[in-house]
Amino acid sequence: MAVRRSRSSLTATICGAAALCTLHSVSWSPAKDLAIVAVADAEDAVVDNGFLTKVFAAAAQGATAAIVAAILSAVCEPLVNRLLVKRMTVAQAWQEITFKLVSNFFLTTFPTNMLKFPVFEIINMALTFTSLTGSVRGIVNGFLFCSIMLPVTNYRFRKSMGWEIKASLLYQAYVPTVTRDIIYGWARGVVAPVLTGIIAPESFEGKALVFGITIWAACIISSPCNEWRGYTLQPKDRKLSFGEYFKPINYMRSTGIGATIMGVALMVGMLVTPYAEAAFAVLKQNPVYSGVGVVLLVALFARSGK
Repeated sequence: MAVRRSRSSLTATICGAAALCTLHSVSWSPAKDLAIVAVADAEDAVVDNGFLTKVFAAAAQGATAAIVAAILSAVCEPLVNRLLVKRMTVAQAWQEITFKLVSNFFLTTFPTNMLKFPVFEIINMALTFTSLTGSVRGIVNGFLFCSIMLPVTNYRFRKSMGWEIKASLLYQAYVPTVTRDIIYGWARGVVAPVLTGIIAPESFEGKALVFGITIWAACIISSPCNEWRGYTLQPKDRKLSFGEYFKPINYMRSTGIGATIMGVALMVGMLVTPYAEAAFAVLKQNPVYSGVGVVLLVALFARSGK
């Protein structure tokens, strides 16, 4: 137990230090129209800076979103993954969600987000320099992102479920996952301009609402492949039969609730991101307060791991 607590404290310390270094090394952008996952949905933004400057800026924006999303994901992902793979009801899944689980899983979501989000934004920004349409860019982005980051995605998934991590399983369910991400990227590229044309949001809050609905719709459209992924990820000793796993009620519950959670969480993330950027700017200017905050976070995570 003492060794486990020591490792938990060490992990929390490393994550806290990484967060502090990130806050003090990244140039934060105050642009309010940045979305939490795919900032580049405003597809034809024209900037006079060169390719490398724009790519670096996209990575910084992805890092901002990653920190906000890590907090949201620490709560949402364990719940959604239980609905998807274990086929639990919401009440059953919620009973397994504890503060200890959430706080420990944050130690996974934060470093993995710091990998996934900047990579996504770099790929997205690089593709804006091509002549590909939005929907085609979404397809290419989905394929590249999944192929590069699937080991991180599966590592994070297994941590959220409390399962053993094996190197041989880090590319598990590649075909259903890459297919899902390709369809999801295509769907976002198609749905976003349609909704923007219909609703024509002018306020930041209106744009966040359209973004959330876009995420929800893209999750619904790509849901058959997500269900396929969930079926493939089941442990062999507790694997449900095809007929039992794909019952309509299970599909509707997993997809409907999962898509709604994703849409709402990312919409909230988009709304919160500008305030987070402002807070990070303050912390960057006040390293003493930043250090105190990190110490408090480390103490909280160390206590939760007891």
